[in-house]
Amino acid sequence: MSYNILVVDDDREIAQLINIYLKNEGYMTKLAANGREALELFQAEPFHLVVLDLMMPEIDGLEVCRSIRKHQNVPILIVSAKAEDMDRITGLMTGADDYVVKPFNPLELTLRVKSLLRRAYNDKPNADDFLEESDVIRLGNLEINKFNHSAEVNGRPLALTSKEFGILHLLALHPGRVFSAEDIFRQVWKEKYFDANNTVMVHISNLRDKLEQELGEKLISTVWGVGYKIES
Repeated sequence: MSYNILVVDDDREIAQLINIYLKNEGYMTKLAANGREALELFQAEPFHLVVLDLMMPEIDGLEVCRSIRKHQNVPILIVSAKAEDMDRITGLMTGADDYVVKPFNPLELTLRVKSLLRRAYNDKPNADDFLEESDVIRLGNLEINKFNHSAEVNGRPLALTSKEFGILHLLALHPGRVFSAEDIFRQVWKEKYFDANNTVMVHISNLRDKLEQELGEKLISTVWGVGYKIES
């Protein structure tokens, strides 16, 4: 499969650097120099992933991320000079799937792009995964479709990131079962978990807000000191 990637950065040198490395991996790319241009390109043609700077003229990266999330679950990788923890958390809660700080190693960025694409479009369960996949899960007015990688409430689509969808599907597949942050990270991110990692907490918080806004009720419960669950 040939992936089409949108690279958004007002720094032409950085955009060209990312462009060169992605093209060397066989990806198709389009470049946008600001947020307005990025949204115009995004509406004009389909993209499989967006590499997105935060600090840009006209429309900043966070607003671009919000606009994309209203319509699609395409993976978004933020690349920003803003390195504080709150900047990372804000980016993730706005809808991004990953966050890389400038200056970055182009090879690391390429690997993160590959990882996001693999999980979003070509992910296969590991041999030690303890899940049995189900295509469609219904919880009241909520419908979760694993095959289409989508979720709806009363027919209205939920704008979820790929990680948020992964978490929702994991919990909904086993209602009543408590999953620790480590369980969730291993199943959804399929990477080694680090004790200080707050990524799961951020994504759970963002997912919970979206669900409660649409459902009007609390769906994901926190079992303090243990993990998270969806009530059976």
